[in-house]
Amino acid sequence: MTGFFEQGELVGVLTTQPLGRVLDYKAPEGGCFAGAFVEVPLGPRKVLGVVWGPGKGDWDISKVRSVIRVLDAPPMREDMTEFLTRAGKYTLTPLSAMLRLATRAPGLGNPVSMRKIYRLGTGKADRMTPAREKVLTVLQDYGGLSFTLGELAEQAGVTSSVIKGLVKQGAVREEDTPRDTPFPRLDPNLPGKALSPDQAAAVEALAAQNGYRTTLLKGVTGSGKTEVYLEAVSRCLEQNRQALVLLPEIALTAEFLKRVEARFGARPAEWHSGVTMTERRRVWRMVAESGAELVVGARSALFLPFRNLGLIVVDEEHDTSYKQEDGVLYNARDMAVLRASLCGAQVVLASATPSLESWANAEAGKYQKVELTSRFGEAVLPKMRSVDMRPEKLPAGRWISSELKSEIAARLERGEQSLVFLNRRGYAPVTLCRACGHQIGCDQCDARMVEHRFLKRLMCHQCGETKPMPDTCPSCNVEGRLAAVGPGVERMGEEVAGLFPEARIAVLSSDLFGSARAMKAQIEEIADGGADIIIGTQLVAKGHNFPKLTLVGVIDADLGLQGSDLRAAERTFQLMRQVAGRAGRAETAGLALLQTFQPDHPVIRAILSGDEDGFWRAEAAEREAAGVPPYGRMAGIVLSGPDVGAVFDLGSHLAKNDAPLRRVGAEVFGPAPAPIARIRGRHRVRLLVKAPKGVALQQALADWTANLRLKGDLRLAIDIDPQSFF
Repeated sequence: MTGFFEQGELVGVLTTQPLGRVLDYKAPEGGCFAGAFVEVPLGPRKVLGVVWGPGKGDWDISKVRSVIRVLDAPPMREDMTEFLTRAGKYTLTPLSAMLRLATRAPGLGNPVSMRKIYRLGTGKADRMTPAREKVLTVLQDYGGLSFTLGELAEQAGVTSSVIKGLVKQGAVREEDTPRDTPFPRLDPNLPGKALSPDQAAAVEALAAQNGYRTTLLKGVTGSGKTEVYLEAVSRCLEQNRQALVLLPEIALTAEFLKRVEARFGARPAEWHSGVTMTERRRVWRMVAESGAELVVGARSALFLPFRNLGLIVVDEEHDTSYKQEDGVLYNARDMAVLRASLCGAQVVLASATPSLESWANAEAGKYQKVELTSRFGEAVLPKMRSVDMRPEKLPAGRWISSELKSEIAARLERGEQSLVFLNRRGYAPVTLCRACGHQIGCDQCDARMVEHRFLKRLMCHQCGETKPMPDTCPSCNVEGRLAAVGPGVERMGEEVAGLFPEARIAVLSSDLFGSARAMKAQIEEIADGGADIIIGTQLVAKGHNFPKLTLVGVIDADLGLQGSDLRAAERTFQLMRQVAGRAGRAETAGLALLQTFQPDHPVIRAILSGDEDGFWRAEAAEREAAGVPPYGRMAGIVLSGPDVGAVFDLGSHLAKNDAPLRRVGAEVFGPAPAPIARIRGRHRVRLLVKAPKGVALQQALADWTANLRLKGDLRLAIDIDPQSFF
């Protein structure tokens, strides 16, 4: 995509509107280059677009309109247009939707100008009001990020006059600053931490790579993978190239940013949902202008316009949150490999428990494999053992075994921390009427509502619908017979508080925090010793370092083994190993207890034995025999609509007319109701396409659905390489 177009020449412009094609326009006065961001007329509106190349000329030239203006933004690079094109083809996503992912920053075309920003000041307010306290809390929570007046007022839920009053008293600082300024330079020559021989060898293995290469960095929890890939970042910066580090969870960023600042002397750019829109625009522009050397972000940071990208790190590469499950359906791990291959960058996939896909690619020699086999420093791996729950005689409403109880008590005496792990949010997964047996479900979805006692509400974890906890059964109207069935982390908190009334207890679950910053603050407080017993969901398994934590108790190690998900065993293995790895991070040896009703299950035995390669080989052999990923191809088809009959009719039509798929050896299974058959009032039906590895599945799927005309409110979504089957 190169070339300059003179005024009046036809250019093809890709817009962010869902039109399904590139539109012809006339180049504006002064002309424009391919890749330029432009504003064009579309009907009565003005919309954002990119000059994608020469126009087709297949439209009445007298009706072709002119580009309104070329925006003051760095043009899209050729490797970026290729990335969007190939990612769109792979995921069967329209190019307009891919372009929206690449332009998620406000005011891209606005000229550089001065603006007023607001930060935390050094003075004190003479009189503290609830409104003023909200403003100061937001500024503290966001750790030094700047806000415009409107952003700060909206975030704090106050009027601008409250902020102006704090400015007068010096509690808030008002500054005039250019709209977009480069980020502080990072110094790769600052000394890093002393590396173990294991780490030093891994650093050299990564440094030996030139150009594109994907490396699986596998290391036991606490082995120092972060220090290794930060050295890879340092080498990248020395070569004056940019680096991107993807993290699976926004709550991880606070601790990680501190480590980056300690290593390089300045904070990197951030890109995630907790960043203000002002900062988002600044990051987008500075990445494009080489004013940001390192970006730490969520999966969408892959679509930033890097000018000279040399390294992508995908931390906790196995994590399911890298798969986007709505809108554009893509896996950030796989897209990172694609992006790097197009710009000659290195990819580091870091994990203690890699995905089977990455493990298989390393075994096949497609990826380089670098292993860290021991924990850093004097820290040792925790001991692990199972607690057989079958002989336990626990009273109703109790889930903590006598062995786990005594081990927690021992930690309390020694001033150490314990983690009680249960991967269920809320208070109880089911609310049952003991009079009629009715289970309270969501009005919009075919899902049971989860009681959140802290909030005094029932919540649907599919659509987010909430309603107050009722006193009477909505089915039989009998009062006082509703009962919570099964435990969630909030209920575990009650049990732990009853068993250890003197202990300081912290419940870590994503629902319990009003903002990501509040969650980070809680995690930092726990790491500093602010709790004796932590009760948490999988949030606590994602890379947090709690130095005083020496005991992990898993309440229901069997939970993930239920259901028909082909990755159930893999995910249970990963989660249990990672949770257990939280114990004993410092010099004190840790212990992990797995409460289970299936102590002889192969997955439980593999977790306890530590035979990771044995587990992966057995799991790989099963998948290969079944011809499923990573040894086969899969695509999920989700049909939805308000009329269940029409949705099933569409599914049956597709299943009967599957000739394009049969031609490449693919099979169609279904249609069948999705496991959660109704979400937000829409009925959902699934088909599953299974094909041999190496076939042109995307083209076959495109041919299969090419002539489909969706009537009314019917919708069809194709998920290449599905990670979930809900």
